[in-house]
Amino acid sequence: MAELTSAERVMLALHRQEPDRVPHFEWLVDRKVREALCPNCKDPHEFAIAMGHDAILVGPHFKKEQVGPDRWLSEWGFTFRYGLEEHGVEIESLCPIKTLADFKAFTPPDPDAPGRYDEIEWAVKEFKGKKAIGVHLNDVFSLPRYLMGMTNLLMAIVIEPELVQALVEMSVEINLKMAQKVAALGVDFVHTGDDVAYSKGPLMSPAHFRELFYPGLCRVMGGFKELGLTVIKHTDGNLWPILDMIVDSGIDCLDPIDPMGGMDLAEVKAKYGDRIALKGNVDCVHLLSFGTPAEVVEATKEALRQGAPGGGYILSSSNSIHSAVKPENYQAMLDTWREYGRYPISL
Repeated sequence: MAELTSAERVMLALHRQEPDRVPHFEWLVDRKVREALCPNCKDPHEFAIAMGHDAILVGPHFKKEQVGPDRWLSEWGFTFRYGLEEHGVEIESLCPIKTLADFKAFTPPDPDAPGRYDEIEWAVKEFKGKKAIGVHLNDVFSLPRYLMGMTNLLMAIVIEPELVQALVEMSVEINLKMAQKVAALGVDFVHTGDDVAYSKGPLMSPAHFRELFYPGLCRVMGGFKELGLTVIKHTDGNLWPILDMIVDSGIDCLDPIDPMGGMDLAEVKAKYGDRIALKGNVDCVHLLSFGTPAEVVEATKEALRQGAPGGGYILSSSNSIHSAVKPENYQAMLDTWREYGRYPISL
């Protein structure tokens, strides 16, 4: 096969086909790792280009104001804290919505605000047709979590489901409005975060997921698809009790097939590989953080063996290249991908 562009490579994989080689990109590579592997790279986009990533990842811009040494106030009204990582965690006691009355008084940010899509416009201008352009939006869990805090949201699922339904509806409506904008700009795919599970299982019962979140998930995924957007759904954890619903919602690709959550790549591929593409799942919790480069080489080869045959696979870590990942281990993963990731896979 002739050499493809990164954009062609990613889109073929997302549509469950075999490109010339397995694509690779990461949702996040921590600054420490970036600086160790590419000291002259000024930002994540320069790093992605230097490392040969097949996608450029961007998103709508929401303002944030520093309100403490490690605290920032989001345009959404919640306060989050930065630690070692480059992404923050909401401070539950400062979340703006605790009751249905709070929700009714809440005004979300304007999806059409000036400057909201500047980064996306830049990416399309610079990379369209060369790198796949992915835009981060949300589906049904992250915005309710940020606005209520995790503990309050999980309690509300049981004691105030109408509040949860209202938050889910708001999330769906706003993200579909933003999807209209990014689709018109010419992006290639959408990726949503919205983790709904941890290592032992979903964060709510399958019955609650089906009642409160699944209808909205179907609506938002259906809306993305009507706009011509291919969708990667990210969620860590053990998804087995709700995975049929996630797949049935209309996603194109599942990420990251979390090994710490008992998500076996070969098993997921065998059961769902005729319906969805897969992205993952080199362990970033233990292996990339504490293992040796030789161990990473073997794990990367095994991921390619399990995920790549027949196409529909994007190699990546099992979440992100976070601050604890050894730079030499990520380099070993990249080197192995370059050496063994070309079709036909021969391992």
